[in-house]
Order: sequence, then C-alpha cells, then structure tokens
Amino acid sequence: MSDIHELSVTRLIHASPERVWDVMTNRIPEWWCPKPWRAKVIELDRRPGGKCRIDMFGPNGEESNNPGFILAWDEGKRFAFTDAIQGDLEPAGPFMIGIFEIAPEGDGTRYTGSARHWSAVSRDQHKAMGFEQGWSAVAEQLAEICEGGDQRAQR
Repeated sequence: MSDIHELSVTRLIHASPERVWDVMTNRIPEWWCPKPWRAKVIELDRRPGGKCRIDMFGPNGEESNNPGFILAWDEGKRFAFTDAIQGDLEPAGPFMIGIFEIAPEGDGTRYTGSARHWSAVSRDQHKAMGFEQGWSAVAEQLAEICEGGDQRAQR
C-alpha cells in the first residue's frame, strides 16, 4: 500500500460498542468539534454515496461549512466521509478522508479517528493546524458522553 498520509488518534472508551456507536452517530453536535466550538448537522445521509454536511461555529462568530460525501457506513463499526466531492458529484478541493471507527476491546470500546490526506503537504498542514490536540479533544468529549451518567443514548 502506498503512503496514505494518515494522522490518527485512538482512545479506549469504557462503554459498550453499542453505546459508543449510538452516541457517535446520533449525538454528533455534542462531540464533533473541540469546545467551545459547536457543530450542527445540516445533512447526513447514512449510506455510502450519501451527502453530508456538518457545520462548525466558533465562539467569536467563526463559521466553517463542511459539505461532503459518505464513503463508508458500516453500521456499528465505522463511517467515513470526504470533502473531495460535494453537491451533485462536484469535485472540490480535497483536504481529507475522515474515518471514525470503533471495535470491542476488553470491557470497553476502542475508538479511532483518522484523517487520510492526498499529499504529505496537506497532512502536514492538518498537523500544524492542531490535528492531534483537536481530534484528541473530540475523542475525550465522545468518551465523556459515553462513560457519563447520561442515559439518553442507551435505548
């Protein structure tokens, strides 16, 4: 396999894979971006080829619109998207493929968030933007929800 220019973070979450998946997919605004930023799901067609758009809003009025396409939706295991395709199969300036996956581990769940880039330059740019700090904060926020006493995600 050629170099996929990947950055990733991983964390053990002390909750069942079912709970983690439910929170990951049904409570996206609560964990998707590091606080004090917030996220809003505009569109999420949960299937390969489905459109997605999750916008992010900063504490000083910043706004980041993030349209893309779902590349994989493996129920209970992983989902992946890209920003390289938008709208009606329109090419966009690609930055990454985002992959969010979980797997059972002991009494908990191993979460891994990965960003694959088309080039070392864009990977290094993402790293310099604070990838590790930001995506680690997101993993921590996800874990806090999953491990906390909030039972909304348990059905």
